[in-house]
Amino acid sequence: MNTVTKHYHVGEDGILHLDVPIGLSNVELEVTVTFQLITPISQNVGKKAKGWAPGFFEETYGICKDDPIVIDSEGIIEDVE
Repeated sequence: MNTVTKHYHVGEDGILHLDVPIGLSNVELEVTVTFQLITPISQNVGKKAKGWAPGFFEETYGICKDDPIVIDSEGIIEDVE
């Protein structure tokens, strides 16, 4: 059994593409893939997302339309020192 360690980047499609030259040809192999994150997931999120889960805004936009938030003058202090 041989172990090959390589670092790869997973693109936006979420698919890991592996090209591992092993020096063998015309043989059958059993391959086991184990992966470990090098950087935390929060740092892997695109800069535009700024930490929000993918699809968050699409899933939550408009959820208060039937129960709108009402802001009234109760509790507002006019004179603050």
